[in-house]
Amino acid sequence: MAFNAHFKGYNTGNTFPLDQVVYRDSDGGLLEVEHDMVQLRTRSAKEWKTLFESRCGSHNWPYASGVWGKKEWVLPGIADEDIISLNEGWTNLFYAKRFGEHLGLDDLWVKLCGNSHTGSFKDLGMTVLVSQVNHMRRMGVPIKAVACASTGDTSAALAAYCAAAGIPSVVFLPGNKISVAQLIQPISNGSIVLSLDTDFDGCMKIVQEVTEDKGLYLANSMNSLRIEGQKTISVELCQQFGWEVPDVVIIPGGNLGNVSALGRGFDLMLELGLIDRKPRLVVAQAANANPLFRAYKTGYAQFAPMQAKKTEASAIQIGNPVSYDRAVRVLKKYSGMVYEVTEEQLANAAHLADRTGLYCDPHTGVAIGALLQMVEEKTVSRKDRIIVVSTAHGLKFSEFKTKYHKGELAGFAAKYANPISELPPSVDKVRAELEKRFKEIV
Repeated sequence: MAFNAHFKGYNTGNTFPLDQVVYRDSDGGLLEVEHDMVQLRTRSAKEWKTLFESRCGSHNWPYASGVWGKKEWVLPGIADEDIISLNEGWTNLFYAKRFGEHLGLDDLWVKLCGNSHTGSFKDLGMTVLVSQVNHMRRMGVPIKAVACASTGDTSAALAAYCAAAGIPSVVFLPGNKISVAQLIQPISNGSIVLSLDTDFDGCMKIVQEVTEDKGLYLANSMNSLRIEGQKTISVELCQQFGWEVPDVVIIPGGNLGNVSALGRGFDLMLELGLIDRKPRLVVAQAANANPLFRAYKTGYAQFAPMQAKKTEASAIQIGNPVSYDRAVRVLKKYSGMVYEVTEEQLANAAHLADRTGLYCDPHTGVAIGALLQMVEEKTVSRKDRIIVVSTAHGLKFSEFKTKYHKGELAGFAAKYANPISELPPSVDKVRAELEKRFKEIV
Protein backbone atom coordinates (compact mmCIF):
# COMPACT_ATOMS: atom_id res chain seq x y z
CA MET A 1 0.00 0.00 0.00
CA ALA A 2 1.34 3.42 -1.03
CA PHE A 3 0.62 6.18 1.48
CA ASN A 4 0.34 9.83 0.45
CA ALA A 5 0.46 13.30 1.98
CA HIS A 6 0.18 16.89 0.76
CA PHE A 7 0.01 20.46 2.05
CA LYS A 8 -3.47 21.76 2.84
CA GLY A 9 -4.85 25.12 3.92
CA TYR A 10 -6.77 24.93 7.21
CA ASN A 11 -9.43 27.48 6.26
CA THR A 12 -9.67 27.17 2.46
CA GLY A 13 -9.03 23.48 1.83
CA ASN A 14 -6.53 24.39 -0.90
CA THR A 15 -3.96 21.65 -1.51
CA PHE A 16 -0.35 21.77 -2.73
CA PRO A 17 2.18 19.00 -3.40
CA LEU A 18 4.95 18.59 -0.82
CA ASP A 19 7.59 19.21 -3.49
CA GLN A 20 6.28 22.75 -4.11
CA VAL A 21 8.11 25.62 -2.40
CA VAL A 22 5.15 27.03 -0.47
CA TYR A 23 4.52 27.85 3.20
CA ARG A 24 1.27 29.83 3.38
CA ASP A 25 -2.17 29.45 1.87
CA SER A 26 -3.90 32.08 -0.25
CA ASP A 27 -5.54 33.53 2.88
CA GLY A 28 -2.14 33.94 4.59
CA GLY A 29 -2.65 31.04 6.98
CA LEU A 30 0.09 28.47 7.53
CA LEU A 31 -0.28 25.23 5.61
CA GLU A 32 -0.57 21.85 7.30
CA VAL A 33 0.59 18.46 6.08
CA GLU A 34 -2.48 16.30 5.50
CA HIS A 35 -2.25 12.53 5.24
CA ASP A 36 -4.62 10.26 3.32
CA MET A 37 -6.55 8.85 6.26
CA VAL A 38 -8.45 6.36 4.09
CA GLN A 39 -5.13 4.75 3.22
CA LEU A 40 -3.86 4.85 6.80
CA ARG A 41 -7.04 3.16 8.04
CA THR A 42 -6.35 0.14 5.83
CA ARG A 43 -4.12 -0.98 8.71
CA SER A 44 -5.68 -1.61 12.09
CA ALA A 45 -4.44 0.01 15.28
CA LYS A 46 -2.94 -3.35 16.26
CA GLU A 47 -1.07 -3.59 12.94
CA TRP A 48 0.36 -0.07 13.34
CA LYS A 49 1.52 -0.85 16.85
CA THR A 50 3.13 -4.10 15.72
CA LEU A 51 4.93 -2.32 12.86
CA PHE A 52 6.22 0.47 15.09
CA GLU A 53 7.33 -1.99 17.77
CA SER A 54 9.22 -4.08 15.18
CA ARG A 55 11.26 -1.06 14.13
CA CYS A 56 12.11 0.09 17.64
CA GLY A 57 15.71 -0.79 18.47
CA SER A 58 16.35 -2.33 15.07
CA HIS A 59 19.37 -1.69 12.84
CA ASN A 60 17.25 -1.38 9.70
CA TRP A 61 18.23 2.10 8.51
CA PRO A 62 16.46 4.54 8.50
CA TYR A 63 13.64 2.89 10.46
CA ALA A 64 15.53 2.73 13.75
CA SER A 65 15.06 6.51 13.95
CA GLY A 66 12.23 7.59 16.21
CA VAL A 67 10.96 9.73 13.33
CA TRP A 68 11.47 7.41 10.37
CA GLY A 69 10.16 4.46 12.33
CA LYS A 70 6.82 6.24 11.75
CA LYS A 71 7.61 7.12 8.13
CA GLU A 72 4.09 6.38 6.86
CA TRP A 73 2.73 8.96 9.31
CA VAL A 74 5.40 11.56 8.58
CA LEU A 75 6.68 11.72 4.99
CA PRO A 76 5.37 8.61 3.25
CA GLY A 77 6.24 9.44 -0.35
CA ILE A 78 10.01 9.87 0.01
CA ALA A 79 12.45 7.18 -1.09
CA ASP A 80 14.67 5.79 1.67
CA GLU A 81 17.79 6.84 -0.23
CA ASP A 82 16.71 10.51 -0.04
CA ILE A 83 16.35 10.46 3.75
CA ILE A 84 18.91 12.34 5.85
CA SER A 85 18.80 10.79 9.30
CA LEU A 86 21.18 11.05 12.24
CA ASN A 87 19.24 8.42 14.19
CA GLU A 88 17.17 11.06 15.97
CA GLY A 89 14.39 10.32 18.42
CA TRP A 90 13.89 7.44 20.85
CA THR A 91 15.19 9.68 23.60
CA ASN A 92 15.15 8.64 27.23
CA LEU A 93 12.14 8.94 29.50
CA PHE A 94 13.75 9.89 32.79
CA TYR A 95 11.76 8.56 35.73
CA ALA A 96 11.98 11.54 38.08
CA LYS A 97 11.20 9.42 41.14
CA ARG A 98 13.09 11.44 43.73
CA PHE A 99 11.97 14.78 42.30
CA GLY A 100 8.40 13.50 42.18
CA GLU A 101 8.58 12.42 45.82
CA HIS A 102 9.77 15.91 46.73
CA LEU A 103 6.71 17.37 44.97
CA GLY A 104 4.23 14.76 46.21
CA LEU A 105 3.87 13.10 42.79
CA ASP A 106 4.08 9.36 42.17
CA ASP A 107 4.35 9.27 38.38
CA LEU A 108 6.58 12.09 37.14
CA TRP A 109 8.72 11.68 34.02
CA VAL A 110 10.99 13.94 31.96
CA LYS A 111 11.25 13.29 28.21
CA LEU A 112 14.89 14.12 27.46
CA CYS A 113 14.57 15.36 23.88
CA GLY A 114 17.94 17.09 24.25
CA ASN A 115 19.63 13.66 24.16
CA SER A 116 19.83 13.97 20.40
CA HIS A 117 22.54 14.58 17.82
CA THR A 118 22.63 18.38 18.12
CA GLY A 119 21.30 18.49 21.67
CA SER A 120 17.67 19.52 21.12
CA PHE A 121 14.29 18.32 19.93
CA LYS A 122 14.73 20.39 16.76
CA ASP A 123 16.45 17.39 15.18
CA LEU A 124 13.06 15.65 14.95
CA GLY A 125 11.64 18.23 12.58
CA MET A 126 14.84 19.00 10.73
CA THR A 127 15.41 15.44 9.56
CA VAL A 128 12.05 15.62 7.76
CA LEU A 129 12.55 19.04 6.23
CA VAL A 130 16.11 18.46 5.03
CA SER A 131 15.18 15.02 3.68
CA GLN A 132 12.38 16.59 1.64
CA VAL A 133 14.76 19.29 0.35
CA ASN A 134 17.25 16.58 -0.58
CA HIS A 135 14.47 14.74 -2.42
CA MET A 136 13.36 17.93 -4.23
CA ARG A 137 16.92 18.79 -5.31
CA ARG A 138 17.34 15.30 -6.74
CA MET A 139 14.11 15.87 -8.67
CA GLY A 140 15.63 19.03 -10.15
CA VAL A 141 13.91 21.68 -8.00
CA PRO A 142 16.42 24.58 -8.01
CA ILE A 143 16.98 25.01 -4.27
CA LYS A 144 20.48 26.35 -3.65
CA ALA A 145 20.36 26.56 0.16
CA VAL A 146 18.13 26.19 3.22
CA ALA A 147 17.73 29.13 5.61
CA CYS A 148 16.36 29.77 9.09
CA ALA A 149 16.11 32.38 11.81
CA SER A 150 17.13 30.93 15.12
CA THR A 151 17.82 31.49 18.79
CA GLY A 152 20.32 28.64 18.64
CA ASP A 153 18.81 25.17 18.52
CA THR A 154 17.10 25.40 15.12
CA SER A 155 20.30 26.67 13.50
CA ALA A 156 22.31 23.84 15.05
CA ALA A 157 19.91 21.21 13.73
CA LEU A 158 19.67 22.79 10.28
CA ALA A 159 23.44 23.07 9.97
CA ALA A 160 24.08 19.46 10.98
CA TYR A 161 21.46 17.90 8.70
CA CYS A 162 22.42 20.08 5.74
CA ALA A 163 26.07 19.20 6.27
CA ALA A 164 25.15 15.50 6.28
CA ALA A 165 23.21 16.03 3.05
CA GLY A 166 25.80 18.24 1.37
CA ILE A 167 23.28 21.09 1.08
CA PRO A 168 24.36 24.71 1.85
CA SER A 169 22.63 26.36 4.82
CA VAL A 170 22.20 29.94 5.98
CA VAL A 171 21.33 30.89 9.57
CA PHE A 172 20.21 34.26 10.91
CA LEU A 173 21.01 34.69 14.60
CA PRO A 174 20.24 37.58 16.97
CA GLY A 175 23.60 39.11 17.88
CA ASN A 176 24.96 38.36 21.37
CA LYS A 177 21.75 36.63 22.47
CA ILE A 178 22.62 32.92 22.27
CA SER A 179 25.03 30.71 24.16
CA VAL A 180 28.53 30.00 22.87
CA ALA A 181 27.68 26.30 22.59
CA GLN A 182 24.75 27.12 20.33
CA LEU A 183 26.70 29.63 18.23
CA ILE A 184 29.60 27.30 17.50
CA GLN A 185 27.41 24.46 16.22
CA PRO A 186 26.37 26.01 12.87
CA ILE A 187 29.83 27.54 12.47
CA SER A 188 31.43 24.12 12.85
CA ASN A 189 29.00 22.48 10.43
CA GLY A 190 29.78 25.00 7.71
CA SER A 191 26.68 27.20 7.66
CA ILE A 192 26.77 30.75 6.43
CA VAL A 193 26.19 32.45 9.81
CA LEU A 194 24.70 35.94 9.82
CA SER A 195 24.53 37.67 13.21
CA LEU A 196 21.97 40.48 13.09
CA ASP A 197 21.68 43.40 15.50
CA THR A 198 18.10 42.51 16.44
CA ASP A 199 16.11 39.88 18.32
CA PHE A 200 14.61 36.62 17.05
CA ASP A 201 11.47 38.32 15.77
CA GLY A 202 13.65 40.70 13.74
CA CYS A 203 15.62 37.76 12.33
CA MET A 204 12.37 35.99 11.50
CA LYS A 205 11.13 39.01 9.55
CA ILE A 206 14.35 39.13 7.53
CA VAL A 207 14.43 35.41 6.74
CA GLN A 208 10.83 35.44 5.53
CA GLU A 209 11.65 38.26 3.14
CA VAL A 210 14.88 36.65 1.94
CA THR A 211 13.19 33.30 1.30
CA GLU A 212 10.70 34.91 -1.03
CA ASP A 213 13.48 33.89 -3.43
CA LYS A 214 12.41 30.26 -3.94
CA GLY A 215 16.01 29.25 -4.38
CA LEU A 216 16.29 29.63 -0.58
CA TYR A 217 14.09 27.16 1.27
CA LEU A 218 12.64 28.27 4.62
CA ALA A 219 13.35 25.92 7.52
CA ASN A 220 11.51 27.60 10.40
CA SER A 221 8.50 25.91 12.00
CA MET A 222 6.06 27.92 9.90
CA ASN A 223 7.08 25.24 7.40
CA SER A 224 4.84 22.39 8.52
CA LEU A 225 7.31 19.70 7.44
CA ARG A 226 9.08 20.52 10.71
CA ILE A 227 5.87 19.87 12.66
CA GLU A 228 5.55 16.43 11.10
CA GLY A 229 8.83 15.29 12.61
CA GLN A 230 8.17 16.88 15.99
CA LYS A 231 4.76 15.24 16.31
CA THR A 232 6.50 11.87 16.75
CA ILE A 233 7.25 12.92 20.35
CA SER A 234 3.58 12.20 21.16
CA VAL A 235 3.67 8.80 19.48
CA GLU A 236 6.96 7.91 21.12
CA LEU A 237 5.67 8.86 24.57
CA CYS A 238 2.67 6.56 24.26
CA GLN A 239 4.74 3.75 22.78
CA GLN A 240 7.26 3.97 25.62
CA PHE A 241 4.39 3.51 28.10
CA GLY A 242 2.95 0.49 26.29
CA TRP A 243 0.46 2.71 24.41
CA GLU A 244 -0.94 4.22 27.59
CA VAL A 245 -1.73 7.94 27.44
CA PRO A 246 -0.16 10.31 30.02
CA ASP A 247 -2.50 12.57 31.97
CA VAL A 248 -0.53 15.81 31.59
CA VAL A 249 2.23 16.89 29.17
CA ILE A 250 4.08 20.15 29.90
CA ILE A 251 6.25 21.79 27.25
CA PRO A 252 8.02 25.17 27.04
CA GLY A 253 6.64 27.42 24.31
CA GLY A 254 8.23 30.11 22.15
CA ASN A 255 7.33 30.02 18.47
CA LEU A 256 4.68 27.44 19.48
CA GLY A 257 5.38 24.84 16.81
CA ASN A 258 6.14 22.35 19.58
CA VAL A 259 2.70 22.22 21.22
CA SER A 260 1.12 22.25 17.76
CA ALA A 261 3.19 19.19 16.92
CA LEU A 262 2.23 17.38 20.14
CA GLY A 263 -1.43 17.90 19.29
CA ARG A 264 -1.01 16.55 15.77
CA GLY A 265 0.63 13.41 17.10
CA PHE A 266 -2.14 12.73 19.59
CA ASP A 267 -4.79 13.58 16.95
CA LEU A 268 -3.41 10.95 14.59
CA MET A 269 -3.25 8.24 17.26
CA LEU A 270 -6.82 8.99 18.32
CA GLU A 271 -8.11 8.95 14.76
CA LEU A 272 -6.46 5.62 13.98
CA GLY A 273 -7.50 4.03 17.26
CA LEU A 274 -4.08 3.55 18.88
CA ILE A 275 -5.23 5.51 21.93
CA ASP A 276 -8.70 6.25 23.29
CA ARG A 277 -8.33 9.43 25.34
CA LYS A 278 -6.58 12.79 25.35
CA PRO A 279 -3.95 14.12 27.73
CA ARG A 280 -4.02 17.68 29.02
CA LEU A 281 -1.43 19.82 27.23
CA VAL A 282 0.28 22.64 29.12
CA VAL A 283 2.49 25.35 27.63
CA ALA A 284 5.00 27.13 29.84
CA GLN A 285 6.30 30.56 28.78
CA ALA A 286 9.00 32.76 30.22
CA ALA A 287 7.36 35.79 31.83
CA ASN A 288 9.66 38.01 29.75
CA ALA A 289 8.31 36.53 26.50
CA ASN A 290 4.71 35.53 27.18
CA PRO A 291 2.33 36.57 24.37
CA LEU A 292 0.48 33.23 24.48
CA PHE A 293 -0.02 33.48 28.24
CA ARG A 294 -1.41 37.00 27.88
CA ALA A 295 -3.87 35.80 25.24
CA TYR A 296 -4.80 32.78 27.37
CA LYS A 297 -5.76 35.09 30.24
CA THR A 298 -8.34 36.69 27.92
CA GLY A 299 -9.71 33.33 26.77
CA TYR A 300 -7.75 33.88 23.54
CA ALA A 301 -10.03 36.82 22.76
CA GLN A 302 -7.02 39.08 22.27
CA PHE A 303 -3.57 38.37 20.89
CA ALA A 304 -0.95 41.09 20.79
CA PRO A 305 2.65 40.53 19.66
CA MET A 306 5.10 41.95 22.16
CA GLN A 307 8.73 43.01 22.37
CA ALA A 308 10.24 40.05 24.16
CA LYS A 309 12.59 40.92 27.01
CA LYS A 310 15.83 39.11 27.78
CA THR A 311 15.34 35.71 29.34
CA GLU A 312 17.80 32.96 30.22
CA ALA A 313 15.45 30.70 28.26
CA SER A 314 16.77 32.28 25.08
CA ALA A 315 15.26 29.78 22.64
CA ILE A 316 11.76 30.92 23.63
CA GLN A 317 12.54 34.66 23.76
CA ILE A 318 9.94 35.26 21.06
CA GLY A 319 7.29 37.96 21.09
CA ASN A 320 5.40 37.15 17.87
CA PRO A 321 5.07 33.36 17.52
CA VAL A 322 4.30 32.24 13.97
CA SER A 323 2.39 29.14 15.12
CA TYR A 324 0.05 31.00 17.47
CA ASP A 325 -3.15 30.04 15.62
CA ARG A 326 -2.11 26.39 15.42
CA ALA A 327 -1.25 26.33 19.11
CA VAL A 328 -4.56 27.83 20.18
CA ARG A 329 -6.50 25.25 18.17
CA VAL A 330 -4.56 22.47 19.89
CA LEU A 331 -4.87 23.92 23.39
CA LYS A 332 -8.64 24.32 23.04
CA LYS A 333 -8.92 20.69 21.93
CA TYR A 334 -6.69 19.31 24.70
CA SER A 335 -8.01 21.16 27.78
CA GLY A 336 -4.88 23.26 27.48
CA MET A 337 -3.41 25.52 30.11
CA VAL A 338 -0.70 28.19 29.81
CA TYR A 339 1.63 29.39 32.57
CA GLU A 340 4.20 32.14 32.82
CA VAL A 341 7.42 31.60 34.76
CA THR A 342 9.73 34.34 36.02
CA GLU A 343 13.51 34.30 35.68
CA GLU A 344 13.86 33.50 39.38
CA GLN A 345 11.34 30.67 39.13
CA LEU A 346 12.89 29.08 36.04
CA ALA A 347 16.44 29.24 37.40
CA ASN A 348 15.56 27.80 40.78
CA ALA A 349 13.26 25.17 39.29
CA ALA A 350 15.97 23.94 36.92
CA HIS A 351 18.53 23.64 39.69
CA LEU A 352 16.14 22.07 42.18
CA ALA A 353 15.54 19.35 39.59
CA ASP A 354 19.30 19.03 39.06
CA ARG A 355 19.63 18.10 42.74
CA THR A 356 17.65 14.92 41.94
CA GLY A 357 19.80 13.75 39.02
CA LEU A 358 18.62 15.84 36.08
CA TYR A 359 20.72 18.46 34.28
CA CYS A 360 18.22 21.03 33.10
CA ASP A 361 18.55 23.72 30.48
CA PRO A 362 16.67 26.97 31.27
CA HIS A 363 13.75 26.05 28.97
CA THR A 364 13.15 22.86 30.91
CA GLY A 365 13.35 25.11 33.97
CA VAL A 366 10.40 27.05 32.53
CA ALA A 367 8.39 23.83 32.14
CA ILE A 368 9.28 22.68 35.66
CA GLY A 369 8.42 26.14 36.99
CA ALA A 370 4.94 25.66 35.53
CA LEU A 371 4.72 22.21 37.12
CA LEU A 372 5.58 23.68 40.53
CA GLN A 373 2.73 26.17 40.12
CA MET A 374 0.34 23.37 39.15
CA VAL A 375 1.33 21.38 42.24
CA GLU A 376 0.75 24.43 44.44
CA GLU A 377 -2.63 25.09 42.80
CA LYS A 378 -3.54 21.38 43.00
CA THR A 379 -4.33 21.30 39.28
CA VAL A 380 -2.42 18.00 39.15
CA SER A 381 -2.89 15.10 41.54
CA ARG A 382 -0.46 12.66 43.13
CA LYS A 383 -1.53 9.80 40.85
CA ASP A 384 -1.42 11.72 37.55
CA ARG A 385 1.15 10.53 35.04
CA ILE A 386 2.94 13.79 34.19
CA ILE A 387 5.48 14.27 31.41
CA VAL A 388 7.76 17.31 31.31
CA VAL A 389 9.25 17.69 27.84
CA SER A 390 12.88 18.76 28.12
CA THR A 391 13.63 20.39 24.79
CA ALA A 392 17.43 20.79 24.95
CA HIS A 393 20.49 19.46 26.74
CA GLY A 394 21.78 21.38 29.75
CA LEU A 395 25.34 21.26 28.42
CA LYS A 396 24.35 23.81 25.75
CA PHE A 397 23.72 26.32 28.54
CA SER A 398 26.81 26.00 30.72
CA GLU A 399 27.09 29.77 31.15
CA PHE A 400 23.60 29.88 32.66
CA LYS A 401 24.38 27.09 35.08
CA THR A 402 27.81 28.45 36.01
CA LYS A 403 26.42 31.91 36.73
CA TYR A 404 23.66 30.40 38.85
CA HIS A 405 26.05 28.54 41.11
CA LYS A 406 28.32 31.58 41.37
CA GLY A 407 25.35 33.78 42.30
CA GLU A 408 25.86 35.95 39.21
CA LEU A 409 22.34 35.87 37.77
CA ALA A 410 20.97 39.34 38.40
CA GLY A 411 17.90 40.16 40.41
CA PHE A 412 17.39 37.18 42.72
CA ALA A 413 19.05 34.75 45.08
CA ALA A 414 20.12 31.37 43.74
CA LYS A 415 18.27 29.16 46.21
CA TYR A 416 20.03 25.94 45.21
CA ALA A 417 23.49 27.28 44.40
CA ASN A 418 26.33 24.85 45.12
CA PRO A 419 29.52 26.92 45.42
CA ILE A 420 32.98 25.42 45.12
CA SER A 421 34.96 25.34 48.36
CA GLU A 422 38.42 26.76 47.67
CA LEU A 423 40.87 25.67 50.36
CA PRO A 424 44.59 25.41 51.09
CA PRO A 425 46.04 21.85 51.00
CA SER A 426 45.39 21.28 54.71
CA VAL A 427 43.74 18.18 56.15
CA ASP A 428 42.36 20.18 59.08
CA LYS A 429 40.85 22.79 56.77
CA VAL A 430 39.35 20.07 54.57
CA ARG A 431 37.83 18.26 57.56
CA ALA A 432 36.36 21.48 58.93
CA GLU A 433 34.87 22.39 55.55
CA LEU A 434 33.38 18.91 55.09
CA GLU A 435 31.79 19.05 58.52
CA LYS A 436 30.27 22.42 57.67
CA ARG A 437 29.03 21.32 54.25
CA PHE A 438 27.54 18.05 55.52
CA LYS A 439 25.44 20.05 57.99
CA GLU A 440 24.07 22.10 55.10
CA ILE A 441 22.74 19.04 53.25
CA VAL A 442 19.00 18.69 53.70
